[in-house]
Amino acid sequence: MSASKLDVVRERSHLLLGGIRLFNGLAALLVPETTARRLGTDPDANPAPIYPLRMFGVRTVILGAELLLSGSETRRHSMRLAIPIHASDTAAAALGGIRGQLPRRVAALTTGISTVNTILAVLGSQAPAGRRHRRR
Repeated sequence: MSASKLDVVRERSHLLLGGIRLFNGLAALLVPETTARRLGTDPDANPAPIYPLRMFGVRTVILGAELLLSGSETRRHSMRLAIPIHASDTAAAALGGIRGQLPRRVAALTTGISTVNTILAVLGSQAPAGRRHRRR
């Protein structure tokens, strides 16, 4: 990817990550039963995931809104904080698949989404090319 294309992705990564967070957060918050089914759980037989899905939904909606509505310095700070959040989501999804706690397809999908989110967070945490400075 050329430097100019990378700069465009870097500059818009907050929009992509914010949109992904809003979509996933609202789904978990408003239709947790559907989200649970997509994760391979039958919420009618086991309603236990509904509560943590709603908690995940609230967290994710707030984080997504912050990326979409805040100024550039706050956004970059939020993106720096997003790196360990999404990296741990990636590890949790991969581990869930390896341990058989998630169906293979679900584990692959959630690991992939979290990996993309982590990459977006890394890109968005960097200052634009014209404003990058070396730390001493």
